[in-house]
Amino acid sequence: MNDTLWHRHPLAIIVLAQLCGTSLWFSVNGVGLALSRDLGFSEADLGRLTLTVQAGFILGTLSIATTGLADRFRASRIFAVSCLAGALTNAGFVLVAAQFPLALSLRFLTGLCLAGIYPLGMKLVIGWTPRHSGAALAWLVGMLTLGTALPHLLRGTTLGMPWEWPLFGASALALAGGAAIRALGDGPHLPPSSGKARLLDGLAALREARFRAVAGGYFGHCWELYAFWTLTPFLIAREVARLGAPQAWIPWLSFAVIALGLVGCVGGGALSRRLGSLWVARRALIASGSICLAYPLLLWLPPGLLLGLLILWGLTVIADSPQFSALAAASAPRERVGSTLAVMNAVGFALTIPAISLTTALWSLQGAWVVWWLLPGPLLGLWVMQGLADSAIHDARTRRAITTRSGAPGTPSPDE
Repeated sequence: MNDTLWHRHPLAIIVLAQLCGTSLWFSVNGVGLALSRDLGFSEADLGRLTLTVQAGFILGTLSIATTGLADRFRASRIFAVSCLAGALTNAGFVLVAAQFPLALSLRFLTGLCLAGIYPLGMKLVIGWTPRHSGAALAWLVGMLTLGTALPHLLRGTTLGMPWEWPLFGASALALAGGAAIRALGDGPHLPPSSGKARLLDGLAALREARFRAVAGGYFGHCWELYAFWTLTPFLIAREVARLGAPQAWIPWLSFAVIALGLVGCVGGGALSRRLGSLWVARRALIASGSICLAYPLLLWLPPGLLLGLLILWGLTVIADSPQFSALAAASAPRERVGSTLAVMNAVGFALTIPAISLTTALWSLQGAWVVWWLLPGPLLGLWVMQGLADSAIHDARTRRAITTRSGAPGTPSPDE
């Protein structure tokens, strides 16, 4: 394939590679029920396996920011190497799953590798498609969402087969994604880095009030998102049991709830081109937070209605993520976009650890009521963003007043 044709649709290549690479993230969760049955893992054990991935991702993103890797080396090369290493560690889990400490170690290493896939994928998108970054990043995060759901699909299609098969499938996908990005290369729209390697460079944007508000909203979003994805099979299993349906439904329905977040991301991205990333991010956070608040109060509803509510939650819980990334990228120093996004990701994902730990540990005691432990995320995120929204409204009214005095019709702000 010649370079001209290969580079004609870079966004499609990047997002498909992101889908393949991030299938490693929840690969073990997709076979969680089989691990519980065959190896005796509890809900808390499965939670710890997820937590170690998050911890590895956090350490990886901090390492990238500290060493300056994200800004000193080609993003495509880091992405490809990370996919290769992640595929190997994910496949290695199969060999040591029965030895829990070793299993935790390999999941931690997989998380380290994911730090070279997700943040670097964002930088690749910005480098190839700088215009309408909110819409472009919506596709990227949508594919992260689909990649998160993919292990459940792999398990659904391999029911009756050994649980190792979906894990090997995720590793094969990661290899394919890394090869695609290695062939694509970096985009032409990012300025060269100064080459400095300091963690403080990634934190520098936090001096700006606008970036702090965006980051605060993102942190609240992270508290809710990954814990919800971790709880999804448990919530689905509850409704499947109430329906008296076969357990084979659980991976398929879990896939549907998480994967439909792709629609939320892409739909939010389309809206962001007309209404702005801030408008979409705030409304999505309001919607997911409202469902989080209402869900335990509606546990008496028929299972079909609760499954529908979970689908709506899956649509909205991720729709704000690409918009936060677009807002952060627009606020960050251009020569330090990679380091800034890496640090923001590290802090956000650090907040997923207590959320996941708390909800999985309390599931056996509180059941579906544990989702209320996720509610502080949306509430605090919206509170921190309020100043940003007020500033946007003020700026829009100022522009309207200026255009009115000049005789031109005013244009309503997306946040009004």
